[in-house]
Amino acid sequence: MTVTTASTTGDAIEPRPDVVTLTIDGVQTSVPKGTLIIRAAEQLGVAVPRFCDHPLLDPVAACRMCLIEVEGMPKPQPACAVTCSDGMVVKTQMTSGVADEAQRSVMEFLLINHPLDCAICDKGGECPLQNQAMTNGQGDTRFDGPKRTFPKPINLSAQVLLDRERCVSCARCTRFAEQIAGDPFIELLERGSQQQVGIAAGIPFNSYYSGNTIQICPVGALTSAMYRFRSRPFDLVSTPTACEHCASGCSLRTDSRRNSVMRRLAAVDPDVNEEWNCDKGRFAFRYLESDRRLSTPLIRENGQLRSASWNEALVAAAAGLKAATGKTGVFTGGRLMVEDAYAYSVFTRRVLGTNDIDFRPRGSSTEEEMFLANRVAGRGLGPTYADLEASQTVLLVAFEPEDESPIVFLRLRKAARAGTQVVSIAPSASRGLVKTGGTWIPAAPGSEAFVVDDLNDDWVAALGQPGAVILVGQRAAASEGLLSAVVRLADRTGANLGWIPRRAGDRGAVDAGLLPTLLPGGRPVADAAARVDTAAIWGVADVPEAPGRDITGMLAAIESGDLEAILVSGVRMDDLPTGSEAGLRDARFVVALDTHHHELVELADVVLPVAAAPEKAGTFINWEGRKRSSSQALTTSLMSDARVLAALAGELGFDDIDGDPARLRAQLDEFAGWEGARVGSPEVVAADPETGTGFLLATWRPLLEPTAMQEGEPYLAATAPKRQVWLSPSEAATIGATEGQPITVSGASGSVTAPLVVTEVAEGTVVVTGDAYRSVGHIDGRVQVAV
Repeated sequence: MTVTTASTTGDAIEPRPDVVTLTIDGVQTSVPKGTLIIRAAEQLGVAVPRFCDHPLLDPVAACRMCLIEVEGMPKPQPACAVTCSDGMVVKTQMTSGVADEAQRSVMEFLLINHPLDCAICDKGGECPLQNQAMTNGQGDTRFDGPKRTFPKPINLSAQVLLDRERCVSCARCTRFAEQIAGDPFIELLERGSQQQVGIAAGIPFNSYYSGNTIQICPVGALTSAMYRFRSRPFDLVSTPTACEHCASGCSLRTDSRRNSVMRRLAAVDPDVNEEWNCDKGRFAFRYLESDRRLSTPLIRENGQLRSASWNEALVAAAAGLKAATGKTGVFTGGRLMVEDAYAYSVFTRRVLGTNDIDFRPRGSSTEEEMFLANRVAGRGLGPTYADLEASQTVLLVAFEPEDESPIVFLRLRKAARAGTQVVSIAPSASRGLVKTGGTWIPAAPGSEAFVVDDLNDDWVAALGQPGAVILVGQRAAASEGLLSAVVRLADRTGANLGWIPRRAGDRGAVDAGLLPTLLPGGRPVADAAARVDTAAIWGVADVPEAPGRDITGMLAAIESGDLEAILVSGVRMDDLPTGSEAGLRDARFVVALDTHHHELVELADVVLPVAAAPEKAGTFINWEGRKRSSSQALTTSLMSDARVLAALAGELGFDDIDGDPARLRAQLDEFAGWEGARVGSPEVVAADPETGTGFLLATWRPLLEPTAMQEGEPYLAATAPKRQVWLSPSEAATIGATEGQPITVSGASGSVTAPLVVTEVAEGTVVVTGDAYRSVGHIDGRVQVAV
């Protein structure tokens, strides 16, 4: 908002059609039409007290704390709900006794039943009610009767607890749930002194965004089951960090005490997460204190892993890698900050002398590799959150934002409430799509490319309008020809094309060159000029020119003996394609850099522990291509991946490999702005959809699932969505099933039984939700469905 002011000497402000001019506390100011009085006062530095007001929520004037005097009106008005008008004269509590008395009276009423438990309240020390009771309240109370009390706390969900007697009925939480998250599970119940926040019987507040209501509650009525009574604000050390869980790139404030994270809050970042974050980013940090954390190096001796010194472990790792010179592959996962990702890229090419590196443990395709190299790598900032909000049409392809990038979902919902049309090409109309009021275009698994190519003229025309956006998810790689079809559609319509991976480190991995045919900054391995440019930045004579193997190729090469050693980082066994364990056991030598014990680490010959994201400073790159700096919140004796790789390189005779994150980031920045040759666009033609008996299986990984980075947080785990089986009404009738009936889905990878939900699903398709993908796979061909 742009505001201009004039002095109290009476200087006139030139009138404009898009602004109104008013006077606040004797100061004349101009603001855009529609501006609330409370916002105009803020621009002048006047703090009007408030509880219900929030800049990202619709005004409701529930608490009446912001009463001010407006000339010409018979009684005080709520500054949070009245818009400025031309010629209006406003007096706040700073210049009006009427406004001051009104605010003090409201505060007195609010405190009548509010408990005097500030000394134990989680909000104590950062409480707007505390602060404003001192600045805008009475010095003592006239009330001497018994206060209203309720049994406390009550569980709105496993994660969110309510102390009802603290509530001032500001409706911040209920408005957030309805307007922002689209999860109206909580509401103000009863009337008068019995009014309270509540839930419907048997329907808990299991929203992916419930933690935001705790943060915006101004009085400590809503508290976290995890944080309740654990600390006080003045005990905490606050550190600005970035979320390490998904590609949304949320800004967070990490609060720690005695080198242990106590809580996380959403930080204000208007360009990205505004003032919100998801519950996974807010609560999933107990993994840092898991019993399975690695703290010392391990080496295999007589078939068993044992503790070792750093020197012993580095010497053993170097010896094993040296014995497999030219026959070592590198697998990396999605937890890496971009500095660490770049360190793996340098280590692979310079020390190991190979391009056998891939960050896609789920499996890979040449089509996806070409898409990433052509449309993502080194492209800088692509479509942004602001572009989503400004767009008239957003098309989602193989992407479920609520589960796979929750802040993208919040921005899409905000845009949809303002008129943006959200369209999804998917096997089913998901809960998230319904909450955006979106349009579902059915596409059975494997047929998505044909649906994209055959999109009707109305949607093609809509995507041809300025500002239209196409968002394609990481799952598109599993459907042959889909990424090629999406590129064709974007080129034909001129729509902005964005790729949204699941994990926080994936976009940075692409830019850092963690692909077998791609050097940092989008430079193709096959291009001589790109190799010369890369060698010059690295200060070496040359870099490997033979394209490497992707993860599928490396697993095959291990089985055939063409690869003998594997360096793996941040990859779990269930991240890999089905059947990978047998192939990995065939590797002669495995070095693992990781934070936790898990099945793949147990296969390693040398294990080198590394610091987790809150234990080091670095940068994530979110789906937009925006850098998200994260400061070190905790101290640790463990090193980052980059420093461990530098030490390992030293043991292999490469003493000039740098492990300093700041210098690595600066060197990676030198790769920006590549104007040379690029890998061509993918042009894969989709095969005809598979035919056969049974159903096509569709599923996706939910936001909340039993993974290593959600360990140690039972309250969060309890709010995860339950497994369900979705069928269309016609398919449910065909098998004789009814809503809620247990249904078994069986495939080559296993089976799962869950209650049936009859909803909109593509013909011949069954959808399994929750963590059921672990039992039946992601897309596993044909499956059988039975009652």
